[in-house]
Amino acid sequence: MENAVKQHNGARKDVERPADGARYTPRVDILENDDELTLFADLPGVKSEDVDVHLDNGELTLHGRCAPRHHGGNPLLAEYGVGDFHRVFNVGREVDGGNITAELKQGVLTVHLPKSDAVKPRKIAVKGE
Repeated sequence: MENAVKQHNGARKDVERPADGARYTPRVDILENDDELTLFADLPGVKSEDVDVHLDNGELTLHGRCAPRHHGGNPLLAEYGVGDFHRVFNVGREVDGGNITAELKQGVLTVHLPKSDAVKPRKIAVKGE
């Protein structure tokens, strides 16, 4: 299943600076079992209503809009950037796109990418005499 989900844009860039503000590349882990691939993406400070996950023409897009984290005062240290999170992956036919689900908990987006039945391992019954 190595080719089921691949990074879309090759080399990793942490921050892009388009005209509409900063865009950060979230860190991602992808795990595989017999039934699905599970993608975990760090989206600190993003609320579930500000996350967009969609699959279109074999591309899985993750986008999270993040509001400024600091209100009032002068930050003494500010390592968290303000801006959106965005990442795109190519998804192969091995993934059942109609049954993808996602949830956001404590700043971690979890996307479940179920495998299509054609690529799932299956047990073959052996008949006896």
